[in-house]
Formats: sequence, C-alpha cells, structure tokens
Amino acid sequence: MIPLLSPALVDPDGTHLELPPEVFEVLRDVVQAMSQGLAITIVPHHTVLTTSGAAQLLGVSRPTLVRLLEAGEIPYEQPNRHRRIMLADVLAYQDRARRARAAGLDEMVRAGEDDGLYDLPLDTPFERRPVEDEQS
Repeated sequence: MIPLLSPALVDPDGTHLELPPEVFEVLRDVVQAMSQGLAITIVPHHTVLTTSGAAQLLGVSRPTLVRLLEAGEIPYEQPNRHRRIMLADVLAYQDRARRARAAGLDEMVRAGEDDGLYDLPLDTPFERRPVEDEQS
C-alpha cells in the first residue's frame, strides 16, 4: 500500500515544508488563477483600505462606496478627514451583497415557476422587448 503524503513545498535542495490542508488549498487556487493569467493579491484581513481602494475592490465608484459607508452598510473609521475601512468589513459586505443577489434571483425564478413561465412549449413564439439605442 502506498502511504498518503501530506501537501508540502519542496525547496530546490529537496527540503520539504509540510503544509496544512487550508494553506495547500489557497496555494492551489493561486496557482490555478495565475495559470489563467489572473492577477493575485494576498493581504491580511486586518488590512486597512482607503475609500478608493475599497471602491476598486468592490467594483463601484468612490461616491457609491461613500454612500454605502454613510448608510451603515460597511463599518468605517474616520480618525481625521479620511475614512478608513477594514478589508474584512469590505469582504463581509461583498459576501452579504452576493448572497442577497442570489436570493433575489432565486425568488424571481420561484415566482416565474409559480406563474407557469417555464411551462411553455418550446415552439411557443415570443417577442423580445426592443433594446433602446445606447447612444440616444
């Protein structure tokens, strides 16, 4: 029987550094993302972000982020003129927003099923609403 090996980093000189399974999973994800040409940033959760950095991470404008902060959606500190946001709080908001969007989509599907929208025969004609010209 072949013994099970623990995940490890191996130095060029052959030195093995055993890795906890959680660290192995993170490194595997990093290698996979990098092989697809994606950029990777690894930072501790206690990292403090500026409003610009937090907005960039969330993919929203800085004014939108400021509205989220002022609405109490994301905690922040303002020791002087500049707001400071903990990365962990931004990630928590991102997760809550993702879950809320998924729940909304699930509810839309349930409502469509209840209304019989998915019961139409495949050959039923339908019309798409016209898309307005984006340049107008």
